[in-house]
Amino acid sequence: RYSIHIANPATGAELQRYDFQFSRVDAAGGGYKNLDTILRYGRGADVNGMPDAGAIMNVGDAHQNFVQTYTVTKFVDATGASTVLGTGLKVPPYNTGPRITPLYNDLSGTSATNRNYGRAVSGASTRASLDTYTRETVYDLPGVPAAPNGVTTFAGVREDGFYADTPGIFDLLDPRILIPSGSKPAGVTAVFGQAGGGVDGFKGYNVFHYAITIPLADLPAPMPYAAPFSNGMAPGVDTRMGVGVYASVARPRITLRNTSGINANSGPFIQVNREANPLFNEVLVALRDKDNYNRDSPTNDVAKYQKYALNPEVGVLINALYGSALPGPIVTTNRTDLAAVYTPDVIRVDTTTGPVHAAGETGFSRLSFLGGDTLTGTDAGGNPETVPGGWPNGRRLGDDVIDIALTAVASGPSYSNIVLIGDNVAANDQVYNMTFPYAATPWGGTHNSKDSSINVGF
Repeated sequence: RYSIHIANPATGAELQRYDFQFSRVDAAGGGYKNLDTILRYGRGADVNGMPDAGAIMNVGDAHQNFVQTYTVTKFVDATGASTVLGTGLKVPPYNTGPRITPLYNDLSGTSATNRNYGRAVSGASTRASLDTYTRETVYDLPGVPAAPNGVTTFAGVREDGFYADTPGIFDLLDPRILIPSGSKPAGVTAVFGQAGGGVDGFKGYNVFHYAITIPLADLPAPMPYAAPFSNGMAPGVDTRMGVGVYASVARPRITLRNTSGINANSGPFIQVNREANPLFNEVLVALRDKDNYNRDSPTNDVAKYQKYALNPEVGVLINALYGSALPGPIVTTNRTDLAAVYTPDVIRVDTTTGPVHAAGETGFSRLSFLGGDTLTGTDAGGNPETVPGGWPNGRRLGDDVIDIALTAVASGPSYSNIVLIGDNVAANDQVYNMTFPYAATPWGGTHNSKDSSINVGF
């Protein structure tokens, strides 16, 4: 079960939840047309004893052998009410390649005349211009108000929209990511890792993606929370109004593995993973607590895991490896500014602002407020305030969370000197869609941005 939680932004307590529960992927799940083939996609039931192999032209058609479905259920904590919003919702096929899933990909011309031949096409600006597979699996569900202005969902494989030189980061901050480089904006003391040359460790990969659009009327009333970076890069916090969001994965407590190969699950769902603000568990929380964090509730974050935001090890490492190049040593204790962002670990969304700038739109900056991308909201006292247009006010596809986070680590807690630090990766390797589900079209198995054309053997 995959869940999106709406939480109290100040305490992390769950207020309501949207559960995505998927049909089984094994033979017992009943999602296959033909179990006597090696192909999940490209061949379904045989016709007159002959293999019926070919391209999938519509989701669930005769050539999509395996069709997974899911159910979306809304749960409200205060009342205990549980409402099934949609069931039997289809998951589109993976982008196998131009021969099986041609409608994901650019097939104009030939490989000789079109350098992008066979590669995934992305950047749709309207639902009508999405590829057929995605368009057919975007579902408007009953909500408040009624569809199509209510809840909208999608679940399926998408291009991995996160970009970062994670290989360089975890190789003791390889110099390719932190060398002093890049133009220095006004008000910035020093710049590191802004000129390119980093390697996107997620380039060419896809992820399983589940997404939901929830109308404001279907959310809890905005709640007060303390948030940094209001009205500019300042160490103080203001009281904003909004909600918290986090995601989790849960599995049945017991899995019985039978010799027949058909497993049986029983017992309540147990949380095994959660995610909210980028990099908290991956970069700040120490090894001894990573699994504990994944099993825990955000309501316990301040007591158990806030110490990792207050005393960021990544700052210690930057000081040790690059301290002489910095304007001054990074403060690595009592970082209350980072604790205000990361604990409790829910993404806080100010719901008093207008729409955010999406990647590709005028006004968007990958650096959020550091790049001048801001919004106007209303604080708890009813006064206008300037808030970040991206993370840590929500998180958009395209937000360069590595650069934003490292800059905060290097510049706080006083922010009297802004040290812009990045990983020299400034963009995703694929264009995002400009319409729901926003994540880019998945790369194909035979054409993607990670593969070279030649293997060099020995």
